[in-house]
Amino acid sequence: MQAQKEAPPDMQCRDKFLLQSVKVNDGLTANDITAEMFNKEAGNVVEECKLKVVYISPPSTAQEGSEEGPSPGVSFSDGKHANAAEFASGARAFTEGLEAQEISSEEKALMTKLTEEKNKAIQQSTKLRHELDLFKREGSKSSGGVSFMFVMLIGLLGIIMGYIMKKW
Repeated sequence: MQAQKEAPPDMQCRDKFLLQSVKVNDGLTANDITAEMFNKEAGNVVEECKLKVVYISPPSTAQEGSEEGPSPGVSFSDGKHANAAEFASGARAFTEGLEAQEISSEEKALMTKLTEEKNKAIQQSTKLRHELDLFKREGSKSSGGVSFMFVMLIGLLGIIMGYIMKKW
C-alpha cells in the first residue's frame, strides 16, 4: 500500500487490515513460518480479525505539518461487535502509539485534564443514578393518598367549627 499524501475530504477510508493467527509448535522460529501455515484448505485452524482503518482529526495543530497525515484509529469489522476488552485494548494500543510520538507538555496537560473531567462526570452520573433510585424507592413506599395527620387536622377543625356554629 502507498501512503496517502493528504486525508480524503470526507475522512472516509475503505482500507482494512486482515490479521491472521495460527497455533504453532514450541520451538518454531520466525524463519520457519511459511504462507502455507495460514492456508485454511490445508486443514490449518486460522483465526482472523479484520481491522478497518478510520481517520481521526489530530489532537492539535502540532501534527498538521507532519507527512504522516491523520492518525488511524481501529474498529473491528469481522461481523461481531467489539466488546469492552477489545475496545480497551485498541485504545491502549492507540494511546501507546501516541506516546511513541512526541507529545508536547501542553497536549499531555490537556489530555490529563480531559481524563479527570471524564472521571468526574462518570462519578457524578453514578451519584445521580443512585439518588434517582432512592427517590423511586421512597415514592413507591408512600401510598399516595392523604396522610393520617392531615385527616386528623381536618376532623379537629370540623369539630371546632361545629362547636362555634352551635353557639351562635
